[in-house]
Amino acid sequence: MKAANPVPPGAAAGQEGVPQLIAATAQVPPEQVGSLERARLFAEPLLIGETLETGENTLAHADGVCAILRNLGGSETMQAAAYLVYTSAHLNRPQEVIAKAFGDNLAELAVETTKLMRVQQQARNAQVSGQQVDTLATQTENVRKMLLAFSRDLRVVMLRLASRLQTLRYHASAKRPVSPAMAREALQVFAPLANRLGIWQMKWELEDLAFRFLEPETYKEIARLLDEKRTEREHHMEQLRARVESELRAHSISATVKGRPKHIYSIYKKMRGKSLNFDRVFDIRALRVIVPNVKDCYAALSWVHSQFNPIEAEFDDYIARPKPNGYQSLHTVVRDDMGKAIEIQIRTQAMNEHAENGVAAHWAYKEAGTKGYAGVSATSEYDAKIAVLRQLLAWERDLSGAASSGLFDDRIYVLTPGAAVVELPQGATPLDFAYAVHTNLGHRCRGARVDGAMVPLNTVLHNGQTVEISTVKEGRPSRDWLNPELGYLTSNRAKAKVRAWFNAQATHATIARGRELVEKLLQREGKTAVKLDDLAVQLGFKTADALFEVVGKDEFSLRSIELLLRPPAEPAALPELALKKPRTPDGSGKGGVLVVGVDSLMTQLAKCCRPAPPDPISGFVTRGKGVSVHRSDCSNFREMAARSAERVIEVQWGQPAAGPGLASVYPVDVAVEASDRQGLLRDISEVFAREKTNVIGVQTQSVRGTAWMTFTVEISDAGRLNKVLAIVASVPGVRSARRR
Repeated sequence: MKAANPVPPGAAAGQEGVPQLIAATAQVPPEQVGSLERARLFAEPLLIGETLETGENTLAHADGVCAILRNLGGSETMQAAAYLVYTSAHLNRPQEVIAKAFGDNLAELAVETTKLMRVQQQARNAQVSGQQVDTLATQTENVRKMLLAFSRDLRVVMLRLASRLQTLRYHASAKRPVSPAMAREALQVFAPLANRLGIWQMKWELEDLAFRFLEPETYKEIARLLDEKRTEREHHMEQLRARVESELRAHSISATVKGRPKHIYSIYKKMRGKSLNFDRVFDIRALRVIVPNVKDCYAALSWVHSQFNPIEAEFDDYIARPKPNGYQSLHTVVRDDMGKAIEIQIRTQAMNEHAENGVAAHWAYKEAGTKGYAGVSATSEYDAKIAVLRQLLAWERDLSGAASSGLFDDRIYVLTPGAAVVELPQGATPLDFAYAVHTNLGHRCRGARVDGAMVPLNTVLHNGQTVEISTVKEGRPSRDWLNPELGYLTSNRAKAKVRAWFNAQATHATIARGRELVEKLLQREGKTAVKLDDLAVQLGFKTADALFEVVGKDEFSLRSIELLLRPPAEPAALPELALKKPRTPDGSGKGGVLVVGVDSLMTQLAKCCRPAPPDPISGFVTRGKGVSVHRSDCSNFREMAARSAERVIEVQWGQPAAGPGLASVYPVDVAVEASDRQGLLRDISEVFAREKTNVIGVQTQSVRGTAWMTFTVEISDAGRLNKVLAIVASVPGVRSARRR
């Protein structure tokens, strides 16, 4: 995008000054010729007897705003708008009337500024009443952004800055207090905005005046300290200024040396930020050295350090490392012959003009990017936009047309009913707004009012509108909201919240289906007393819901649950063990089981719990298959014992067989949960082989990257197994290894 008003041949920014450049390049429409004088005459009969809510006469306020804009180099059109803004409230159709008399440009400028005044008033009221969506810091930043994004014409923002400065000047001269909300807005919103736009003199005055009203006692104390010995200090500084200027020129450095103004708020910030008392604030005595070029900056610095004693910790090179807003200068603090600290700033004329009035460059935002230009750097996309606006302001271009296209096309700022500011993407709808305020408000949203009028939920919002959401008590989003053709949602964040709601509902439905299938299986198997969480853990899941989810998705077979629940129908694949009477306990059946009080009964080890010495065991007399031996804590055994207590029989382990190769072995199941990866089964199998633990069966299953494995291993001693499992648990990726 090219500049609307290029620099005339032979003119250079910073040499002839912004006002002259504006005058040379402005092309004023015929209806705006003499607009300033005509605007005041038009406004005078309407405003002369009116007062603002601050108590200031409205016409006098407009005169003050006009003077501030004139001192900043503002165009005649902008100065004329200062009067027309306040006449809008007295006209039935302000845009139509002003456009007829002064042209569409001035009419839109006046009406847009009036709208922004109303929005700011609502935002201040919201701070007073505590009605905010975000933190105070976030709200403050959003108001700053809104001031810049509210209008296509940056002059609207300039009019508001000048108006706030005039209001504070009036209260100071009339010695009337300012409301804390207005003073805080000046300090936290307007002054930083002036800083970002490069209007440094306005920034410092806004800060000092706002600080004067917010903390009057502190302000008076610093002012009193500054006034003490002021005559003596100023005489000393004038002598020092003349000496530095003459000696630098004697060293062929064409320098202009000036005293630097003392801003009370900046002194206060240094005292508070660095925990200093007044005597330790170095810039109370300060000089500014202005030289032709960067080489002379460093030459002047070298001379200053050779003539005075520098305080090394107080040196900053903002030429080599400019501040994010483009500020460049050398700052040093030295002690003079009397030992007093003096701050000296050294910069070129161009750097000084940038520091005072902003940069006069005219490149488009898209050309600048985040790297900036003309000495202005930016750390983010938003700061890059600010850098462009600062430069556009210096050229005083008319931003109401195509020149402003793209600067703030990506964001809008709207208000809650409590006047809290909400930032949204361009093209956002009331539904986007509802989700930005709160997720639950979005889910329950069923209607919206924009500036008091009912609108469809897919209505496109604009800057400065007030949005009110109507809700139902128990609501849910609609799938239509995700249809891009219907235009309900623009914000990616809001779309993600709607998708998350539907995904959660789908998960709930899947879990419910899985629960139903598992519970029906338990009813068929007569195992309704089984605890679902215990069943899930035995199957390798952390919770019952995790089991239900994979069952509901058909990713886990119900057959696996059946095998766990059903007592074995066949005898264990072990040699039958001769039972010994307890009167001959020293007789052993090769690691068998002794049934107390009964001789020569057939036994089998239950597959559901696979007992092994030295597990506590109990027997259950089956019909036609001898005694089934279970671990005493087996859930199946407890269930059978509860139904048929008379069939429970006491059993115990026999003595182990003596001699090599005669020890009995017992199959047990080991459950392993791990993060699935290539080579996992091999690594675990190697542990069993290394520990001389024979594996006779393996079952594996992988769901969503998690592997559940069941190893059937032969052991002669359960105590030995615990040591092996500890080694398995240390294999990379293994989360748990335990006996089932």
